[in-house]
Amino acid sequence: MLLKGAEIARYLARPDPSRPGVLIYGQDAMRVALKRAEVVRALAGDKADEEMRLTRMPGAGLKKDPAQLIDAVREVGFFPGPRVVVVEDTPDLATDAIRDALTGWRQGDAVIVVTAASLSKSSSLRRLFETHGQAVTAPIYDDPPSEDEIARWLAEAGLREVPRDAMRELALLARALDPGDLRQTVEKIGLYKYQDPAPLTVDEIALLAPATIEADMDELIHTVAERREEDFGPLMRRIEHQGIQPVALCIAALRHFRALHLAAADPAGPGVALARARPPVFGPRRDRMTRQAQSWGMGPLEEAVSLLLSTDMTLRSSSRAPQMPLVERALLRLAMKPRGRR
Repeated sequence: MLLKGAEIARYLARPDPSRPGVLIYGQDAMRVALKRAEVVRALAGDKADEEMRLTRMPGAGLKKDPAQLIDAVREVGFFPGPRVVVVEDTPDLATDAIRDALTGWRQGDAVIVVTAASLSKSSSLRRLFETHGQAVTAPIYDDPPSEDEIARWLAEAGLREVPRDAMRELALLARALDPGDLRQTVEKIGLYKYQDPAPLTVDEIALLAPATIEADMDELIHTVAERREEDFGPLMRRIEHQGIQPVALCIAALRHFRALHLAAADPAGPGVALARARPPVFGPRRDRMTRQAQSWGMGPLEEAVSLLLSTDMTLRSSSRAPQMPLVERALLRLAMKPRGRR
């Protein structure tokens, strides 16, 4: 059985223990690993490993020793309860061994959870599961987790009722983070809100979300965009001591001012533009950048982008000018730019 669309997340959250096996495959190893862990937990519970009801084996070894899978599937556990056999990083060479295990499977045997990297349509392993009458195929795509998945993770973390604006921010965050980072963020939110009856807020999400770039560099660029020249010097010295490369700092500043320019140019307004950017900007950071875009306006932002582009080209040229002072001069010019002219 081949799962499609929303069926994939729903089934992997509540897999059918009467089916002999499930194939989970995809290009992103982290996404596949998260889904594998979810299936194993749903089938065998949280204590499956410590109660020796979970067996793991590499798929590459099944070509040489196919009997080990059948033995593991039929093994009688010391502790009562459902059992799972996980076959990891499985190549097509293991297809025959898995076919034999699926063919001989009967109720009471361990469920076989097979994981693999991206599989083509011609893959024998993929064809085996797709054409099998009872086994399940779950392709994992690079789409961000859906709101239903996020809501399930929140419920597992102890948050069952999340305001709509907070859920919207988490959905935006899901498009900016890897699934593993998002799952860790949700668990952190659950710990932060433990026994706190107050609704989850957008500010709390922003507080607990991981930074997307180095914090001091991010704050320096915000300082420039807000034209707080009095704070520029100390932050710039800290950046230099951290060993950040001039090119990296220039690129980060250029990315920021380009985002402001696009936001200022959007007829829907800067806030809407930043929310639908790729990756999206969320929470207080979006509010902060919205104010920056409104403060600068289209004309000055075009000049700022042009200055940073010119600086970037100089850094990449054969010029012998000291690189960090070049970047510092450009950023200071922007921080000292007079307000009011649009």
